[in-house]
Amino acid sequence: MRLLPLDRSVLDATATILLPDELVTVDDATEGAAAVLVFGEEIAAVGSVDECRARAAGLGRPKPEVRRLPGTLLPGFVDPHAHPLMYGQMMTWVDCGPERASTIPEIVALLREAARHTPAGRPVRGYGYEHRNLAEKRHPRKEELDAVAEDREVYLMNASGHGGVVNSFTLRRNGVTRDTPDPDGGVFFRDEHGELTGELSDAACNILTGVTGVKVGRHGPNFHLEDEPEEHARQLAAAQEKFLAAGVTAIGDAQVTRREFDMYLRLDEAGLLKTRVHMYLLSHLLDQALEMGLHGAFGTTRLAFAGIKFYADGTLGGWTAYFPDGYVGDPCRTGQLYHDPKDYSALIGKAHEAGLQTATHAQSPDAIAMVLDAIEDAQRRNPRPDARHRIEHCGLPSPEQIRRMAALGVHPVNQPQHYYNWGEGVTDAVGTPGERFNPLGEFQAAGVPVTLSSDAPVAEPNPLEAIQTAVTRTTRRGHRLGGDDLLIDVRSAVAAHTIAGARVLGRDRDLGSITPGKRADFVLLGENPLTCDPSRIAGIGVLETWIDGEVAR
Repeated sequence: MRLLPLDRSVLDATATILLPDELVTVDDATEGAAAVLVFGEEIAAVGSVDECRARAAGLGRPKPEVRRLPGTLLPGFVDPHAHPLMYGQMMTWVDCGPERASTIPEIVALLREAARHTPAGRPVRGYGYEHRNLAEKRHPRKEELDAVAEDREVYLMNASGHGGVVNSFTLRRNGVTRDTPDPDGGVFFRDEHGELTGELSDAACNILTGVTGVKVGRHGPNFHLEDEPEEHARQLAAAQEKFLAAGVTAIGDAQVTRREFDMYLRLDEAGLLKTRVHMYLLSHLLDQALEMGLHGAFGTTRLAFAGIKFYADGTLGGWTAYFPDGYVGDPCRTGQLYHDPKDYSALIGKAHEAGLQTATHAQSPDAIAMVLDAIEDAQRRNPRPDARHRIEHCGLPSPEQIRRMAALGVHPVNQPQHYYNWGEGVTDAVGTPGERFNPLGEFQAAGVPVTLSSDAPVAEPNPLEAIQTAVTRTTRRGHRLGGDDLLIDVRSAVAAHTIAGARVLGRDRDLGSITPGKRADFVLLGENPLTCDPSRIAGIGVLETWIDGEVAR
């Protein structure tokens, strides 16, 4: 049995013994226990019912309520890489994903129907298409979106979030012509005749944000489309409900600009922040963060500043990840690096020296190499043994790079749902090496921590689907790429979406496992994922989600 040290400041707290059908603590010291004593907002003891009663008596609560919970109790899921405001905003857009549209005419029909019900002058926005999922096997063109509307912006975001397609009106309104140079960190795509196709990626999406909107330049893809503050607050509230419904109690927002920062402060001040949010400021704000004295993680139990987000390259889904020899599916495309390696290394060094954690998006081997070189140089100049620098997505690292991650203490943060939704597309894009996409088993074998997340809205915030995919490596279409050495076991996958997520957020001392002294954050499931058929894990029901000892949903 393990106990919470007596804290006289919480003696007025309520004591409750939770007795689930099964208990998964994700803590070797408490595994096998039957009950949990919750004292106020914290876990006070984990053990048998009698042991929990004895501890309650020691805290001055000799007769605690015993609450039976039909189901399996786990620590609340942690999603350390997501985009909650973007997710909430896109819930108001038109879903053009594969379950609703398999052809370009079907997408156009969905958008035209939405345009009929959208006030004049207001943009029409859709999301979720992946060109390899379409019958045409290509991106829509601006002329096809012109059939939706010619007097307002029409924007169809790619499933990756790193760009999409706009209509002719949008290009014309912003003065973008065939002679307009590509911005640093972005592309206006052209056909073989040099004509604009309407497809755009990453920093080129700045044209969508308006005069006063967030501009991020070459520091990342721009999906920071503005609405009225009240609408953003509503969008975040709706997104929170989706995370809570999936059992997620703590989130890392992996790209925070002033838009997100402002809204989180508003929600927190109003007491409307239901989930725990950890903010990673986008790298174009690094100097401002340092000027404000942000020299380390800080915040409350609900809202915290965690670190700085960088981009090394683009996305595999949009074929903007950096492959200098070109894509197998399109040799003319090489993707891009967002920064010159020397400039990027200087940025990482500046953040590292200030004591900040960095989280860098990197998919290709070349991009991952740039990240590891920069971290290695920063550590050589200013050693920090527990910096916990992150590589987001980290889709295709080489075996040698995985060994370097282990040596440097780097934490990759993966999204198995990317594999689930379009794993086959990676081999289409880069060939046989794509079969190693998300090599979780190789990470584990090398001693590199495995951490899972959703990247919502690129995938739905559904930890159980991510866990199932990590265990089976089976895609939505029933395919499996690579060998057994890429799999991890279900216990490891559950830990990867709980304690490992807490660790990369710097919250492993108070979140991520059912351990005395930690916050009473739980998820109650209809079935035990450790013992059910792995192919059914994604279908397990989420019965309750608890935060600070209370049912949040």
